[in-house]
Amino acid sequence: MGAAHLSLGLTAALLLALLVLGVSLQLGWTHGRQGRALARWPHHALFFLVVLGTAVSALLAARAGDRAWALLPALGLLLAMPRTRPGQAGHWRLALGCALAYGLGAWAAW
Repeated sequence: MGAAHLSLGLTAALLLALLVLGVSLQLGWTHGRQGRALARWPHHALFFLVVLGTAVSALLAARAGDRAWALLPALGLLLAMPRTRPGQAGHWRLALGCALAYGLGAWAAW
């Protein structure tokens, strides 16, 4: 397993954690306003790590001669995420689109 594959797997795990945290926020599984405030910074930190991991995975895949272009749609969707409002349908739909694009891209780049 090379660095590109390791990066793809680690980013996928971070994306899964981001989605689980986002769903918990969306469904109100946190405890009141204070719980939402406490969960917000890890959500943003995970988002940053997923964007960084996707970019690094694409670069490592390109360096290894794999299909790095397959990760570019996921990266584009991730970078469009701040344009949506948290808690709104557009936000979670785009998040699911990002996850699907990343999954397909990681599969193609593997």
